[in-house]
Amino acid sequence: MASPRKLPTSSSELDLDRLNIEDYLPSGSSIHEPPGQLRLRDLLDITPTLTEAAGAIVDDSFTRCFKSNSQEPWNWNVYLFPLWCFGVVVRYLILFPARVLVLTIGWIIFLSSFAIVHFMLKAHDALRRKLERLLVELICSFFVASWTGVVKYHGPRPSIRPKQVFVANHTSMIDFIILEQMTAFAVIMQKHPGWVGLLQSTILESVGCIWFNRSEAKDREIVARKLRDHVLGTDNNPLLIFPEGTCVNNHYTVMFKKGAFELGCTVCPIAIKYNKIFVDAFWNSRKQSFTMHLLQLMTSWAVVCDVWYLEPQTLKPGETPIEFAERVRDIISVRAGLKKVPWDGYLKYSRPSPKHREGKQRSFAEWVLQRLEER
Repeated sequence: MASPRKLPTSSSELDLDRLNIEDYLPSGSSIHEPPGQLRLRDLLDITPTLTEAAGAIVDDSFTRCFKSNSQEPWNWNVYLFPLWCFGVVVRYLILFPARVLVLTIGWIIFLSSFAIVHFMLKAHDALRRKLERLLVELICSFFVASWTGVVKYHGPRPSIRPKQVFVANHTSMIDFIILEQMTAFAVIMQKHPGWVGLLQSTILESVGCIWFNRSEAKDREIVARKLRDHVLGTDNNPLLIFPEGTCVNNHYTVMFKKGAFELGCTVCPIAIKYNKIFVDAFWNSRKQSFTMHLLQLMTSWAVVCDVWYLEPQTLKPGETPIEFAERVRDIISVRAGLKKVPWDGYLKYSRPSPKHREGKQRSFAEWVLQRLEER
């Protein structure tokens, strides 16, 4: 019987296949190659790089920081579906109108009182500022009531003292409202458009809030100067900063910006943890306006939350502001049960820095050169 003809193969195919040819040779046999010969597969062996890339895709902890984890449906059976329909009727036709009424009454009381205090008591600055603080706390309480907020505060209530700053993890703009109903903080916050921006530039200015725009480099210098001036004031409201710089989904904490930790003052950590049994309080500003976010909260059963006022921290001898920020982040993460990830939250709004790409390219080039030198 004639032996079957073999298909011709090119030398390049043989070189690429030669990686596993020795597995098919008899025991003790080997292929002898000229010393110092560089094979194509030596340069194409990028297994470490591919492993790292695959690991980044599989374990994408950055994207997971900004995702709402939707709950699995529980109502699609003959027993629970009627109960779920009844709940929808109660939430949308009874609770929601009642909550809108509560919030409307709160705004009427607040705006009428705030206008009188702000314009009639200009000659009595100390009294005016005190009443404005109380009114801001009042309207925040009405907001929390409009969600049927069940908030439990742990630890001593913050007080007005010079040279101290409060820092907290950030899930939504309602973090500020929940903290503000207990203490009239002056907050550092991104400038927002629409009716939220109008409130920022009018009412919240009265409690010393500071606004910035991420896209403006000059704003950073102005904000840094205002921060230093604010913490030195003896009569200013307590300063509240969300050092993550963006909303995270309350499962993780991203890197803290060092600005709050290089002011030379006492840092008071605040840990905020939401219970998602009724609603997810995370606000994804890229997919949802704040108005729609509030409507989602107002049509839920309740917003359940725990707030811990933790022990004040100071910069240790020999500790850098970045190390100080990481230590405070550890304290908040442990108390709230959050997972730390080594990401800058601002990457959510911009492309990765060229330095990161160049670093990866440089390490891969060094690895290739090392392989060439070995040959």
